[in-house]
Amino acid sequence: MSRLIVVSNRLPLGDNPSGGLVVALEDALRSSGGVWIGFSGDVKDDPGDQLQDHPGAPFQRLSFDLNTQDHHDYYLGYSNSMLWPVCHGRPNLMRILPEYLEGYKRVNARIADLMLPQLREGDRIWVQDYHLFPLAAELRARGVTCPIGLFLHIPFPGPADCAALPNPAEMFEWLSHFDLLGFQAHRDLGAFAESARQLAEVDQISETRFRLSGREVRAEVFPIGIDTASFIEEARDAPDEDRVRLLTGAKMMIGVDRLDYSKGIPQRFRAYQILLEQDPDLMECISFLQIAPPTREAVEAYQDIREETEHLAGRINGQFSTLNWTPIRFIHRPFPRPVLAGLYRQARIGLVTPLADGMNLVAKEYVAAQDPEDPGVLILSRFAGAAEEMTEALIINPHDPHDLAQAMAEAFRMPLEERRRRHAALLKGVIDHDVAWWSDAYLDALGQSRES
Repeated sequence: MSRLIVVSNRLPLGDNPSGGLVVALEDALRSSGGVWIGFSGDVKDDPGDQLQDHPGAPFQRLSFDLNTQDHHDYYLGYSNSMLWPVCHGRPNLMRILPEYLEGYKRVNARIADLMLPQLREGDRIWVQDYHLFPLAAELRARGVTCPIGLFLHIPFPGPADCAALPNPAEMFEWLSHFDLLGFQAHRDLGAFAESARQLAEVDQISETRFRLSGREVRAEVFPIGIDTASFIEEARDAPDEDRVRLLTGAKMMIGVDRLDYSKGIPQRFRAYQILLEQDPDLMECISFLQIAPPTREAVEAYQDIREETEHLAGRINGQFSTLNWTPIRFIHRPFPRPVLAGLYRQARIGLVTPLADGMNLVAKEYVAAQDPEDPGVLILSRFAGAAEEMTEALIINPHDPHDLAQAMAEAFRMPLEERRRRHAALLKGVIDHDVAWWSDAYLDALGQSRES
């Protein structure tokens, strides 16, 4: 079997690396003698000119460091102050600076240089996400001819958002050097096709084949899954001491999201406020736990969303709290996966209501964690990639607080028989299309990408 070379912005480190992507790729990397290459997380004055080996995993891990300027321009700059807002429908939050694009291209060129001595004939390269759009072009310029695929974990922008970038044509030129482009949802494949049609030189050969900048590219949808079996087990075995203490008879509603403006957290807080105003019988009946770990706090837009969210939580708690009940518990730090699994299982309502999202695996984790005999109800944004698959959830418009408030009330009062019916259908999809299915489907397609 040919080796699999995975390249991502961050390398999974530690003696026992964990996480959805690691679980997805571990078997393929182990069986092929594969290599995972990524940023170490260390910012140094002198990052060195060789990849560093990290033993302790069933596959080889090689990392690179970044200097302060490269980290600022490539990661905080072009990746997360330009591409991230554009891909999530917020081009108004972009900060366009020429040095960001220069740093983005410079780091991708450096990664290609670092990779070159590690590559062998017959390797397959799987590039992960938006940080590395130019990497295939850089590798091709250095003579690499092996199959190279990209999987985009976030949404692909439509034409109007794409056009807000200072270099949309160049972005499609970068993408044309991949053999396979993988997307989370059909909406992303459609956005790619339409954006390319309007902003680049493209001929669509078939539903999944494009001639882009004179090169043939295959593009398909591969909705990512979770390690369903292990998550079910973790939720079932979660200790009682890791659960929330509630008023007698009260039910928990949970949201778990990085504190990002794409996740719709302020919108769900406002919807909860409307629920309590319009349905006061639900006071002391629903306790809302929002876990929102920090992310990219050096970027101004993330400072703004934290301030807005904390203000809303304080205002709602001040308006509705009783001596024995606080409506919102807002926690701005992460929790281990086993703790989250138990909290999901405890929650009668799971809120996954992003304004834009690639997939959002919290939706699938919430479903997997439920007790099939007494399951909770998933409320899911129509703008999450998961909504294409998980149609038995309560699908809502997160921009409409009245729609979301109504769904909260419906979920709280939903009869057991309907909850069981919806959950059984959702769980079947989560089991059938788990993370192993995702990686197998993508790698099979990558292997076929150069066939007619």
